Amino acid sequence: MAHILIVDDSPTERHFLKSVLTQNGYDISLAENGEQGIELAKSRHPDLILMDVVMPGMNGFQATRHLTKAPETADIPVVIVTTKDEQTDRVWATRQGAKAYITKPVDGETLLQSVKSFLVC
Repeated sequence: MAHILIVDDSPTERHFLKSVLTQNGYDISLAENGEQGIELAKSRHPDLILMDVVMPGMNGFQATRHLTKAPETADIPVVIVTTKDEQTDRVWATRQGAKAYITKPVDGETLLQSVKSFLVC
């Protein structure tokens, strides 16, 4: 079973993403901010990370850059999941190492298609 780390400061978003993914057979870990997401990624080494951008403290772009540059987590694909929908945000996410970009509100089917493009459940 593939393991996905969800990093989002919104309890509602974490619950929604977790529900969609657990119903489709994925194992889930949750983090409430970028710092906690980095810690969990290093300790649990998930197969995929879903990363919000707008969070207190370290934002999702900063956390993504850290994860994709660190040798112990560089092989974990990061998918940005955010309300930020500007082209400049998408370009910046790619420059930080993100492999995909999904805008909120998230459609469950779109989420699953993106996840499945990186994982085999």
